[in-house]
Amino acid sequence: MLSGDLVASWEVALSDGVHRIEFAHGTTTGKRVVYVNGQEVVRRDWLFKLVGKETFALGGAKTKATINIEAVSGFAYEYSLEVDGKSLQMFTDNRAKSTETWLLRVDGEDRRVVLEKDTMDVWCNGQKMETTGEFVDDGSETSFTLGEHECCIKATISGRKKSGVLHHFLLDGEKIPQSHS
Repeated sequence: MLSGDLVASWEVALSDGVHRIEFAHGTTTGKRVVYVNGQEVVRRDWLFKLVGKETFALGGAKTKATINIEAVSGFAYEYSLEVDGKSLQMFTDNRAKSTETWLLRVDGEDRRVVLEKDTMDVWCNGQKMETTGEFVDDGSETSFTLGEHECCIKATISGRKKSGVLHHFLLDGEKIPQSHS
C-alpha cells in the first residue's frame, strides 16, 4: 500500500470518527498519493510541478481537506493540512469548543460518542444516533440507546460565565468522564 515516498501523516477527529491521513510524495517521479484510513483517495502520477495542493473529501460529511506542498529550500518540502479551510490546529481548536467527546466500553466494544453542540446531533462510532430531546428543570436532556443501554447527555448551565453550558454523559444512570479526542 504505502511506499517509501510517505512524507506526512495526520489524524483528524470528526464526528464520525478519527481519520488517519497519509501523504506520499515522490519528488523524483512527480507522484502524489493521499490515503484516508488506508484507502487511496487521490493519485497523481508524473506531475512536473512538485509544489501545490491536493484537495479531497474527508469523512461521512465530506469535509473539505487540503494538503499544501511548499518548497522550503532546494529539494526540501514542507507539508501542511487544512481542514474545512482552516489549519489543522485551528480546526482542532474549534472542534474542541463545538463538540464534546466520550470514550467508553459498552458490552465489550469500544465506543466513541460525540455531541455536536450547535446541532445537538449525537454520533457513536461514526453513526448518527436517533435521539429524543427534552427540556428539564435544570437544562436539557438528549436521550438515545446503545444496544440495551439507556444513554443521556444532560446539558446544564454552570452558573459561571467562562464555563457556560456543561454536558454530562450518563450510561444507565452512571456518569462517564469526558475525553479529549
